[in-house]
Amino acid sequence: MTNIDRSITVTKITRTFGDYTALNGVSLRVESGSIFGFLGPNGAGKSTLIKILATILASTGGSATVGGLDVATKSTEVRQRIGVALQDVGLDPVMRARELLVLQGRLYRLSTKEAKLRSEELLKTVGLADVDAKRKVGDFSGGMKRRLDLALALVHKPDILFLDEPTTGLDPVSRVQIWEEVRRLNRELGMTIFLTTQYLEEADRLADHVAIINDGMIVAEGTPTELKASIGQEVVTFAFSTPDMAAKALVLLQPLVTKVKTSGHEVLCYLNQAAQNLPQLLRVLDAAKLTITNVTIAQPTLDDVFLQATGARLNIDPTKEARSTKKS
Repeated sequence: MTNIDRSITVTKITRTFGDYTALNGVSLRVESGSIFGFLGPNGAGKSTLIKILATILASTGGSATVGGLDVATKSTEVRQRIGVALQDVGLDPVMRARELLVLQGRLYRLSTKEAKLRSEELLKTVGLADVDAKRKVGDFSGGMKRRLDLALALVHKPDILFLDEPTTGLDPVSRVQIWEEVRRLNRELGMTIFLTTQYLEEADRLADHVAIINDGMIVAEGTPTELKASIGQEVVTFAFSTPDMAAKALVLLQPLVTKVKTSGHEVLCYLNQAAQNLPQLLRVLDAAKLTITNVTIAQPTLDDVFLQATGARLNIDPTKEARSTKKS
């Protein structure tokens, strides 16, 4: 098992749609048996890349290998090695969970007996074993559908699993259940997991390595710890009543702080010794008669990394999104 190639290599991949460039020379490497977090906002190119790696979409340029196999010339072999759960869950609403899993097993050439046994095993794995056998998938909650979609991707015991925003719109409990299952698959089976997400906490808690994509290009890459350490040990955030006041504060602080950014009505300073530097910064702002409404000191987050790399915040709150998403 340890000799199986479960790596992913992407070399200068591009993808255009007419005049629009979705991916612009993306290169990355995912090591065998790791969890790779591909982080970025909607429209950044995450889903486009995952479709290319899953042989659903052809690239315009560049090359990629999955499990040592070229996705362009060995697409059939690649599909036998991978499992895919895309962002848009495509489940037949009139079928039942067990029926779908058995059908998937038969498509992968399992016998009827093997497919039934595998379906029961997977229902236990994703926490759906106690669901009424007569209940149709169309009556499932969003979280249940996500877990069933994950089970379908695991029917043939893939070496590499692609998960495209697997927890989008889920409630906190369902999100944690998906996280636990991702960790278990990686830890117990040595499965390589390529996870696209727009949630900072998800990438931080799950991924061994993270790449941040924005406007079709990789803007930062490393372990979550490395990325956060690269911008300073602490973040001092000054809040002002207006963005104009924050802009004036930025001009005053730039000569004093190597890394400083504005975000709306806030100014963020990235420092290695925040406590020692804070009094001087406060004196400068006070002398300019800029009224500060709030000051905080915190450890850097991946949102700070994203802000440094792109000039904008990602900062998506999954709990608010889940509350606004209706159950299907």
